[in-house]
Order: sequence, then structure tokens, then C-alpha cells
Amino acid sequence: MLGGLLALLAAATFGLNSVAIRRGVLTGTVAQGLAITVPIAAPIFFVATFSTGNLFVVGGLSYKTIVLLGLAGITHFIVGRYANYRATKAMGANLTGPIVSSSLILTLILAIIFLDEIITSLRMFGIALILLGPMILLRSPTVLGNSRQTTPSKSFKPKLVEGYAFAILCAVAFGISPILIRAALLGFGDSSVGNGIVGGLIAYLAATVLMGIYLMRPINLRHARSIDGQAAKWFILTGLFVCASQMIRFMALAIAPVSVVSPIIQTSGIFRTIFGWFINREHEVFDAWVLLGIATSIIGAMALTLSTEIVLTTFNLPYGLMEFLSWDWP
Repeated sequence: MLGGLLALLAAATFGLNSVAIRRGVLTGTVAQGLAITVPIAAPIFFVATFSTGNLFVVGGLSYKTIVLLGLAGITHFIVGRYANYRATKAMGANLTGPIVSSSLILTLILAIIFLDEIITSLRMFGIALILLGPMILLRSPTVLGNSRQTTPSKSFKPKLVEGYAFAILCAVAFGISPILIRAALLGFGDSSVGNGIVGGLIAYLAATVLMGIYLMRPINLRHARSIDGQAAKWFILTGLFVCASQMIRFMALAIAPVSVVSPIIQTSGIFRTIFGWFINREHEVFDAWVLLGIATSIIGAMALTLSTEIVLTTFNLPYGLMEFLSWDWP
């Protein structure tokens, strides 16, 4: 129960984070965004780890656990975040979101292979809806290029090839990282939200070290420091929002299976759309096809969170449907 509530809270903050990202990349570059949002989290995680009395846990971790967390940090916070920012800059958070949601399918497949988790018929239904979401987006006049005015703001013209390419790369990175995190956290020996904070600290430290190496080149550092004030404000907000999101996400993964946490976090699309409507209406696509694609992906993610036992005991279903819902694999 606690793991699910933490995942839902993470989803809300991830949604707000997506909106802030969109505003930041309007005037700032992806490299500038990474230079702010990656390092800002490491000291926050350190303070959280120290204040909760979990700093001593780091010394007892195996090299394998540390390496897995480091790989998770680089995969998610460097590769995935870079791709996410590029896709969002190219075509907006609304068009990017449903494609990135497909990361959940890769996560579930890897969880079955490496973490001995199972897939049910309800989860198969959810996967089908998540795949359908991006296909519905393709019906949007903006995506097809048939709209005279593609968005409420004529200044925003989505770059679909670049956006889709980096959204797919982001989905792969975001699909792999939960498996690395969960596999590492299982090596802690016990389940507690404190372990999740420690895991987040190590992951962010690895990403920060890599970002520091990148900024050691004078030309890269000058570019990062040339950011304008408006973009810097939104990237700082993004860094704080995503830090809170990731801390809650790591805490959830420390006490609940990947197959429960990851689908709930995908409901961030609901919050992203709501916040985006109020904050980024001039810089996003909000036509009926896009909203339907987002809703389909979100319903698919929610279907993945449903317990088969709860559905079977709550509803009086025909025998054949009950048999179908009782299927699981492997």
C-alpha cells in the first residue's frame, strides 16, 4: 500500500516536472538543462541520507550493488534525461509523453526475465493500450501536417522526426533503469524507504561525476554558464521537482515490486496534461487526438496496476472471462 502511494506521489511530481522542462528548453539548451538538473540533486540526497541516519549503510554495500546503482544513474539521469529533453524541446511534452510511456513494456519484460515477476492478462491488456496511445497520436492533424494552424501558438512547430527518435531512446533508457535500481535495492538485505534514499544518492553521484567530467572542458563550461535567466529559473525548478520525484520513486522501489511502481508512475501523464494546460498551453499540442492518445496510454498504465484477485472478487464476471483473467505467465 505504501509503495503504491509513494509511486502516485512520484507521478504527480513527475507531471509537474515535465511542464517545467518544457518551459526551460524553450530558451535554454539540453546541455544547460543537464548541467543544472543533475548536480543539484546530489547534495539534497546527501542531506536526506544523513538526516535519516542511513549514511552508514553505504559502507556495507557490495561492489555489485554500487555498480548497478551507478549504471542506473547514468542510464536514467544522463542518457534518458538528455533524450527526454531533446524530445520535449523538439515536439513538446504532450507528444513525447505517450511514447516515453512505452518504456513500461520494456521494464515489465525485463522484470519477468531478471526479477522473476509475472505478467497477467490484465497487464497484457494494459500493454496493448500503451502501444495504442502513440498510434492514436498519429491521427492528430499536427502530426500528419494537415492543420493550417498546428497549435494554439503559431510559433511552435513540432519537429517530429527528431522528437520521435529521442523519445524512443528515452523510453529505452527509462525502461532499463528501474530494473537496475530494483536489482540493486534487493541487495540491501531488507526493505525500507531509507534504502531507496541511499540508492538515489549513489545513482545521482555517478551521474554527477560524469556530468562533471563533461563540464571540465572549458567550451562546455562556458556554454553551460551562458544560460539566460528565464531558462535558468525553469531548470532550477525542474531540478528540484525531479529530485523530489526520484527520491520518492527510489523509496517506492525499495519496498514494492517494479511491476507495481512503474505502472503507477506512468499516470504522471494525467498530471502533466493538467499542469500543462494551465502553464504551457501556448507551447503544446492539445487537440482531440493527442488528448485521446494520452488518455489511452494512461488507462493502459492503470490497467497494469490492477490486481487480478481484486477484479475477480469485486465483479460478477462470466466464467470464460474469469478464466481469461486468471491467466498468468510464466
